[in-house]
Amino acid sequence: MRQKEKDSATQRVPPGQVLTAKFPVLTYGPVPAVDLSQWRFTFWGLIAEGRVQITWEQFRALPQSQVQADFHCVTRWSRLDNLWQGVLFRDLVKLVTPLPEVRYVMVHCLGGYSTNLPLAALLDDDVLLAHSHDGATLSPDHGWPLRLIVPKRYAWKSAKWVDGLEFMAQDAKGFWERYGYHNDGDPWREERFS
Repeated sequence: MRQKEKDSATQRVPPGQVLTAKFPVLTYGPVPAVDLSQWRFTFWGLIAEGRVQITWEQFRALPQSQVQADFHCVTRWSRLDNLWQGVLFRDLVKLVTPLPEVRYVMVHCLGGYSTNLPLAALLDDDVLLAHSHDGATLSPDHGWPLRLIVPKRYAWKSAKWVDGLEFMAQDAKGFWERYGYHNDGDPWREERFS
């Protein structure tokens, strides 16, 4: 890497992070077994429709997008220029009608994991539910069949094995937030822990 490219890359790394070309696997609990014929993505909470479910085939029929983004883990590594493919959150949420009082979303995952985010953060143009990374289908260790990608937050907010969204008026803590992780997780502010 030439010095100018190295300097540019360094400017994209938040404080306290180090660059890696690898993509480490960090997971709480076992990797869930998924049968796509039985898999359902569920929307519930404060939506006009009450509860909506879609199948894997319906999810894959939605408009597909690509996002190139950096990925910052709270354990202090960053991987630049990841290419994710999937469905933008803003396209996915068009399947339901959030009520006017919705301000937050709890992201639910297979295996009992969850993470909370403001609806406004999820509506950013770089947030998507990804099924592929760098041109290949996600491996089960990295969240197959579906992983949320929220580039402006630490990676625990980019939850693996996502299977549902709960729309809420009030914030509530997700899995790691209940164990002392910061509620927002902004890597540029080093919001690692509460």
